[in-house]
Amino acid sequence: MSICIIGAGLSSLTLAKAFVNQNIYVDILVSNKPNKPNTSRTIGISKNNIEFFNNHIINIEKIIWNLNEIDIFTDNLKKDKLINFKNKKKTLFSIIKNNELYKILEKSLLKNKYFKKVHQSKNLNFINKYDLVINTDHGNLITKKFFNKKISKKYNSTAYTSIFKHDKILNNVATQIFTKNGPLAFLPISNNETSIVYSQHNSRKKEKENIEDLIRRYNFKYKIQKMQKFQSFELKSFHLRSYYQDNILAFGDLLHRIHPLAGQGFNMTIRDIKTLIDIVNKRVNLGLPIDSSVNRDFEKKTKHKNYIFSNGIDLVHEFFNLERKLDNNIISQAAQIFGKNPYLNKLLIKIADQGIIN
Repeated sequence: MSICIIGAGLSSLTLAKAFVNQNIYVDILVSNKPNKPNTSRTIGISKNNIEFFNNHIINIEKIIWNLNEIDIFTDNLKKDKLINFKNKKKTLFSIIKNNELYKILEKSLLKNKYFKKVHQSKNLNFINKYDLVINTDHGNLITKKFFNKKISKKYNSTAYTSIFKHDKILNNVATQIFTKNGPLAFLPISNNETSIVYSQHNSRKKEKENIEDLIRRYNFKYKIQKMQKFQSFELKSFHLRSYYQDNILAFGDLLHRIHPLAGQGFNMTIRDIKTLIDIVNKRVNLGLPIDSSVNRDFEKKTKHKNYIFSNGIDLVHEFFNLERKLDNNIISQAAQIFGKNPYLNKLLIKIADQGIIN
């Protein structure tokens, strides 16, 4: 049995490592243009997904930073917490640098006899060589031909990411602030380093202040020493209408992309990996072929959950975007009341950790 994965991003490498751990041959098709992971970006991984990563993909304990509390604020309530997610005894979330995760995955794969890196060909005849072809590349002919129908949304916002160094403090609490210009997150990655994700609504660009000055204005606990250059990208979300075509499966952020305010994009991909590996293993154990039926089963198991989860994240965005338009604090006060309900608080933590559960 052999599998081809097109693309060499984090989703591709993570999926490839999960497959080779099952003694399945994997070829990754890469373009001639070298892939350089962004050094100013981080990803959040839930506790449940960290456990899966460590046990079934590769142990990443040495390069993650654990958080046991998340504080959420809004401009309209000033320094009064909107919601607090906390668990003193357990990790809620872990933060990891994109480039560090990329390096550890790539290094491990290059040593594995079941893995091979192959340069992409414009000829699509290679598809027939493999039992499964998993496409994560947005710009190739396969995507343009089979995976161009999607439910999409543009947020009319730009995301800015950076990492800054600061004086050493106990740094295990993430902070999300819903500012009048858009959501801003402080995500600790060590006791003297924190990452930033700021999504600014484009309607505010005329009154835009220097991004670094804005970060310093909303920062109330760090003595910043040095800030990296900001990287930016336009924000949009989408969900593919069809997950597969014959033996070709769309995957990663080609399959679904969501607003970064909850840090759930890569978590959705990890949950997809769990499901796909489980489907393949069950078929192998039963002596069944690995063919397009794997893709059919994958879509059946994940599509509705991914769609519901994606729309849940979008609802959170629209909830606070409405408050920005109304310019009052009624919505924040209502959210604060709901957030103090212990049952709802635990339910939200569970959904963020495990996703939509059947």
